[in-house]
Amino acid sequence: MRVETPDRGAVAEPLPSEALGRRVSCDGERATVRYVGVVPPTAGLWLGVEWDDPKRGKHDGSHEGVRYFTCRFPTGGSFVRPKKASFGMSYVAALRQRYEGDVGCVDGEKLKISTRTVEMVGFEDLSKKKKIENLTSVSLRGCEVNGPGPENEVRQTTPNVVSLNLSGNLLCCWEDVASITKQLEGLQELQLSDNRLCIPADPQNLAHAFINLRVLALNSTAVIWSEVLRCAPMWPLLEELYVCENEITELHRPKNVLQNLKVLDLSKNSLAGGNELLNIAELPRLEKLNLSSTGLSTLQFNDVGPGCKTAMFPALKFLSLDDNAISEWSVVNELEKLASLQQLSCHRNPLIEQDRTPETTRQLFIARIGQLQVLNKSEVMREERKGAELDYCKMFCVMWLGSGGNRDPELDRPSGEFVEQHPRFQSLIRKTRRTVSLTRTPL
Repeated sequence: MRVETPDRGAVAEPLPSEALGRRVSCDGERATVRYVGVVPPTAGLWLGVEWDDPKRGKHDGSHEGVRYFTCRFPTGGSFVRPKKASFGMSYVAALRQRYEGDVGCVDGEKLKISTRTVEMVGFEDLSKKKKIENLTSVSLRGCEVNGPGPENEVRQTTPNVVSLNLSGNLLCCWEDVASITKQLEGLQELQLSDNRLCIPADPQNLAHAFINLRVLALNSTAVIWSEVLRCAPMWPLLEELYVCENEITELHRPKNVLQNLKVLDLSKNSLAGGNELLNIAELPRLEKLNLSSTGLSTLQFNDVGPGCKTAMFPALKFLSLDDNAISEWSVVNELEKLASLQQLSCHRNPLIEQDRTPETTRQLFIARIGQLQVLNKSEVMREERKGAELDYCKMFCVMWLGSGGNRDPELDRPSGEFVEQHPRFQSLIRKTRRTVSLTRTPL
């Protein structure tokens, strides 16, 4: 294909110079303007756009052998007439339009933030509930917000906002976001999913705009982890970060950022492997980690051996591993090394679908992870644990004896292979030796 530079001097319908790089909406789909100019042989002005949905376009920014712009995907680009593109409206204009019942913004919607559902306050019955300026939760999801509007108008209109949803809008950079949030001094929760935001040159300079932010959702924003870390100085007090369904394949160690993080959602990112997790294992306050649908198949904490507790993820209490490729019990054995783990979700993995009953599989999870309190959203009761551990000992007793195990503690020397496969077995034997006969053949 021949690549040429188009003649930009023949533009007959000039747009403001800032149109390039701006976010637009066309027929309900969002895109970024990558080119403004003519596209011969047709007359008139065109916008070359890269769609958020790469299946929406027709080409990669080229037309009849001439490249006008570049796209990340071969079908991510299109040319549209300016009259078909909406460049959006200000925050306050969107508030007013929504208050007047614009059909483009749905009132009373429920917002899903990972596993949390928050009902946002709409505007359809504000006259009965409260005035706009008294609102603490505002949702302008999909309302084509592109910026704050006139100076201080956001502060004057909604000064009490604590939770704000700006998902699916036309904000093009973090500076646009900061120009809104800096006027909301009490803002603690911010939803920015389904946006495409350019990374600021110096994120630290925008930290004043997010000084009280505790919860941030950046789902489906096409970010990678290195960009998250570059932006992290903007959020010094952040406790919950949702970055699911992005392009995160590699994780890098957070250095002097995200140290207050308690909740991290990485679900629906194609992580390169279990070793990537070790790069975030030193986050000191992380209590909840969602790794569902990340392709995870292996996990190993090499700082300690079988039966010991790792120094990694010291505060982690809840872990979600649903919809992955876990097929080996060795992964479950590694989870036993986590000192604080109490709740585990592991639905729809090959390990669960092996030739055991669901009840037996659940028993094996409970027996292998000693401190587990909740498995797959079902509480592990005291009697259930007792029964699971007894059955586990009976199930693998013959294998233990065959590997060198012995009921006499002084002669008990099982093989290293057995200890690696069943790191809790000896402690369970000691726990049950006085009350249980271990003569039953394995199940």
